Amino acid sequence: MEKTVGQRIVSGVLVGAVVLGSFLAPILPVTAADKTSSGTFEAPRTGVNVNAPNAGEPYPVDEDHKRLPGEPAEPDPSSWGYNKETGVFTHPSVMPENEGPQPFDGSLPYLDMNQYIKNMKVEAFYPFVAGYGHSWQTSFDLDGRRYMYDYETNQYNLFDITDVKDVKHISTKWIDKKAGEHQFGPFNVKYNAELDKNIAVQCYEVPRYGKITNKYTNPDEVTAIRDFQMLRGFRIYEVNGPNWTDWKVLSETPLDSSVYSKDKKQQGSGCQDIPVYDGGKYLFVAGAPDDSYANTEYKTYLYSGAHIAYDISDPTKPKKLSVWSAPGQKVGEEAEYNKNPRSGNKTSWMGSRMPLFIPKPVEEGGKYGYAAMGGFGFYIVDITDPANMKTVSHLEMPMSFAGTEGDNIDVSKVETTGMVYYSGYPLSEDCHEPYKEIYAIDVRDPLKPKIATVMPRPEAPKDAPFTDFCQRRGSFGPKRTGYAEVQPGEPSQQYMPYAFYNAGVQMFDLKDPMKPTIAAYFVPKMAGELTGDDGKTYMSDQSDPVHGTFVEWDRNLIWVFSGHGMYALSTPLLGEPIRTLPNASLQINDFEKELATNAQPFFKDGVTHVPFRAIFEKLGYEIKWDQATSSVAAVKDGAIIQLQIGNKEVTINGTKQTFDLPPVKQGGTTFIPLSFVEQASGAKAAWNQVEKAVVVSS
Repeated sequence: MEKTVGQRIVSGVLVGAVVLGSFLAPILPVTAADKTSSGTFEAPRTGVNVNAPNAGEPYPVDEDHKRLPGEPAEPDPSSWGYNKETGVFTHPSVMPENEGPQPFDGSLPYLDMNQYIKNMKVEAFYPFVAGYGHSWQTSFDLDGRRYMYDYETNQYNLFDITDVKDVKHISTKWIDKKAGEHQFGPFNVKYNAELDKNIAVQCYEVPRYGKITNKYTNPDEVTAIRDFQMLRGFRIYEVNGPNWTDWKVLSETPLDSSVYSKDKKQQGSGCQDIPVYDGGKYLFVAGAPDDSYANTEYKTYLYSGAHIAYDISDPTKPKKLSVWSAPGQKVGEEAEYNKNPRSGNKTSWMGSRMPLFIPKPVEEGGKYGYAAMGGFGFYIVDITDPANMKTVSHLEMPMSFAGTEGDNIDVSKVETTGMVYYSGYPLSEDCHEPYKEIYAIDVRDPLKPKIATVMPRPEAPKDAPFTDFCQRRGSFGPKRTGYAEVQPGEPSQQYMPYAFYNAGVQMFDLKDPMKPTIAAYFVPKMAGELTGDDGKTYMSDQSDPVHGTFVEWDRNLIWVFSGHGMYALSTPLLGEPIRTLPNASLQINDFEKELATNAQPFFKDGVTHVPFRAIFEKLGYEIKWDQATSSVAAVKDGAIIQLQIGNKEVTINGTKQTFDLPPVKQGGTTFIPLSFVEQASGAKAAWNQVEKAVVVSS
């Protein structure tokens, strides 16, 4: 949602955050000296750029975007900009919030239609777009297929991506809010072993765009957000099919601890971004649990997000355990808030944008969550007791506004290297704000985190019609490394792909954590043809070609989401791409073996089904199949288990028992519900979703 409306609707207003209230302040007009000149464009149109779309022109300045007292002034034009002699762009040190194209002397007058690639290969391209400037992705496996959602709050596209070369578009749904449909939201699907069900948690946040343009000057808009009726929290679903419309709602939980009712007004922001849930007991979300979490500068957001832990061992009755926030976030903490040098600048986002970044689940011994708190900086939080989250340490980060200063933390390497990677992202176009560095933070001593180094700034390809990415138009800078909590497989410990807007996706090599390099990249064209709802084709005019990545680590695939479609990429750095789903394995005590293709576990009728013969033979049973009656028997040391395909009645050592679901035959293999293994043999059995393994202990 970060840049969606402003990018999708050229005349729209970029919105995004707020502070303490709705007091009015006199407006200072932006003078000619405050604006950078559009400059003299010199880049010729050659090759594929002969007929390239024109780049956007600056927006007219309206009343809601004139500078307010306290906002930073634009720095002296001589202190930043493009140097034609060196071919390098120097970013400004500080900028007020701004919107739309901000061309400078040296900017391209068109959207570059070239594609640049190094150490990567385009495996496939699909012209579907869910959001311009931003969209979320979530994937999950079901019935032997892998599904992926690409979505925004107002629509989603659902795909079967089992075969990357032959992706199936299953459905597109537009959310009809006028007809009373609740907005869509970021979600996470995980297998819950205790319940033997796939559980989804979906978050809902008050609109960041379209409802409020400037909280300092428009009190009616502030009231509209306060009174806006929606679920400001999360829903939990039982996932019984690939399509969201078929899922069963188990619970609806407002963050303000009230009982949800469509007609009841709630406090707080609701639940920000993709929730952190690993299929176990605990859920971690970000958001303001009530209206007192309000100390933030951003003009279009009223709340300062905290971090909240829940116990969802019973997904029908989530229990709030604790709330953690940084000093200064709440009303009444202004003395602490005013110590921050950003206080009063009416530009900075203060508080969370995403939940805690947690490298290891609490149930597996995880101790720490890492918090990106916007202008409040970087925090390490003790989560060993989710009912009592505590601050471990805090690191002030260099100021870098306008734009988002602290948004993403990649924690995928921390267990092996002690490094986490922290970044904000640009909100302005044409580098009209400070560059957003990606900081490597050394957290080996959690009490004393420190900045170790920064990632290298991407350089323009040698054959490009520009010498610096700032010239290419749109935004330039890091977005995110994808949403770790929903990306399948184990991340590489050496490579880290990062979405980089007009610089595509950049792959950092972290072999030497202190000397990172860029080992691969894919930079798509800036615009492309799309098919509209009316069936007609048109040229996308968006200027942020890559706003997201999604990595299938278990298949060595990187998905890139642009304003004109989805790219599936591979790279030799990760290994050969896998076109089909990786086979699951069977683990029995010290034995482990990959299961045959026709013996892959699947999820059906809300239950995990596993191969009967493969498991019981390894438990020492002799298997006998009777074709005439479609019956199978397992015999071991006088014990006999007899079952029939399609029959819930099973005979165990002469005693008949009735099970909830019958055995089924699929692809020549007999499958049984996972719970049957323990009920029939006494051996404990579980499905490990992360490792894709049936784990049996006898």
